[in-house]
Amino acid sequence: MIEPSENTGAKQTLQCTLNGSPVEMDVQLSKRLLHILRDDLGLTGTKRSCEIGRCGACMVLVDGKPVNSCLTMAYQCEGKSITTIEGISGDGIDPIQQAFLAEGGYQCGYCTPGMVISVIALLHENASPSEDEISEALSGNLCRCTGYGGIIRAVKSAIATRKME
Repeated sequence: MIEPSENTGAKQTLQCTLNGSPVEMDVQLSKRLLHILRDDLGLTGTKRSCEIGRCGACMVLVDGKPVNSCLTMAYQCEGKSITTIEGISGDGIDPIQQAFLAEGGYQCGYCTPGMVISVIALLHENASPSEDEISEALSGNLCRCTGYGGIIRAVKSAIATRKME
């Protein structure tokens, strides 16, 4: 495991899996995952917003768990599996994304990647969550446009679709 050095400007090699592919890159260990994804790797689906872990726009999965990439340092990613919104659907559209489209679970779309990531994590842990459990799982994601009605409908629709498959 890489440990942060006293000289936080020092670069070291970071090895992890990103969206299913191995990645090895020299980074400052004190650099935030959000900036590595967006600035260094061009994965702009992960949104930059509050940068203090309150809005969820930068949510990614690290070893299957939702985390705010704005609070995650490079050294914390060593050996981990990271999944961004770009990595969830492969060649097509994920059924959760489709449900957000069908149910009006977005307006401006800025929060949508973080919301989708949180829903994926929820449904991985609990295939049939209650509305309270859905709300709790999304409590770290803020939306300023929709009022959450469309988002909750989208999650329920995705759950129903999964049950029919």
